[in-house]
Amino acid sequence: PKEATMFAARTVATRTATAAASRVGARRSAQTVPRMGTEAEMEKEALAQIKARLARQKDIMNQTHKSEAEEVDEMWKWIKISIFVATPVCVLSVLKDQLVDHDHRKPGPEPDYMRIRNKEFPWECSDCELFNGPCWKKCRAEMAAESA
Repeated sequence: PKEATMFAARTVATRTATAAASRVGARRSAQTVPRMGTEAEMEKEALAQIKARLARQKDIMNQTHKSEAEEVDEMWKWIKISIFVATPVCVLSVLKDQLVDHDHRKPGPEPDYMRIRNKEFPWECSDCELFNGPCWKKCRAEMAAESA
């Protein structure tokens, strides 16, 4: 009786899972543990599961497979898009950056909230940013004046 109850529960669960998978569409449902029975029955069921998986994989391949000519046409489409769309966009972006004058920072001293330091920078002029040339010149001049 206990085996019959387990078999019935497993059958109901398998049918429910199969029905849910068929409603969802491409949802994967792989039952890998064969049902209880004789060795021949379990082997037959395992072979049936493998055949079902192979059939599903073949269906997927047939739905998504394209011929070599279609693949080459798709490749040339993207080459043309790259040449005629992406290249001009990149060239125009570089030209805009080179020709249009824009300030990265307003001239003059910065407000206090922009120079907050939680710790000093790890180079000789510890209050200067790495690429702030005027600050470096001023700092080095001060260091030279102190050492002289």
